[in-house]
Amino acid sequence: MLAAQPSLRNAFIELHGNLGAGKTTLVRHLLRALGVAGRIKSPTYAVVEPHEVPGLNIWHFDFYRFSDPREWEDAGFRDLFASPGLKLAEWPEKAAGLLPVADLAIELQVQADESRLALLTARTPTGAALLQGLKEALA
Repeated sequence: MLAAQPSLRNAFIELHGNLGAGKTTLVRHLLRALGVAGRIKSPTYAVVEPHEVPGLNIWHFDFYRFSDPREWEDAGFRDLFASPGLKLAEWPEKAAGLLPVADLAIELQVQADESRLALLTARTPTGAALLQGLKEALA
């Protein structure tokens, strides 16, 4: 449902949650829904994994290994965030103060029964449009 939202094409989505909460799994499902074929690797060691589907560039970031937020700048990510396309970032707090405002923040919480609770927060008009589209799709 999220993949069908037109606002997603240039959105920046942050993913929050403890280790093992399912952030990468959620991204993999979203990328599959967008048409990404082949192996979808976690960007934990590469920090960013680019993906492309017709008409859409996608960058999946994982800042878990950052020890200093300035590493974001040193890696040249400012240019990627200024480019059109979907940006998905795990562990954005590790690049605190350098990332643009996310359109949508998704927090995944592991429940006692191992299920997941997803809390979605819109932070921009684009994020609000994404949430509204999800709400309408679920109605």
